[in-house]
Amino acid sequence: QVQLVESGGGLVQAGGSLRLSCTASGLSFSTYAMGWFRQAPGKEREFVAAITSGGINSRYADAVQGRFTISRDNAKNTVYLQMNSLKPEDTAVYYCASRRSAWLIYNSNMYDNWGQGTQVTVSS
Repeated sequence: QVQLVESGGGLVQAGGSLRLSCTASGLSFSTYAMGWFRQAPGKEREFVAAITSGGINSRYADAVQGRFTISRDNAKNTVYLQMNSLKPEDTAVYYCASRRSAWLIYNSNMYDNWGQGTQVTVSS
């Protein structure tokens, strides 16, 4: 059974940084594409960042390009999201997702497994 557990969320002032982690179990992590998504109150879930199984390729939403960095450590079964220069509009519940694939996946409908989410709140 695949399990994804996010951590690292919290309350931060605008301009600050946070690093989210998502640790996976029950899967051969190095064969899975990973993604980060977020959902703000009253809004639909949106794509944030994605990374291929080998960690070579990544993609970002325009809203976070240049501020967020996705990375992974396959030896630790963990994917990270480094978030810098945070803005109040980044406030949301952040979710990680996985799918067994060698491709870069940024469509939420393509992911099979989801974590429970971690809250990120950015104060102005």
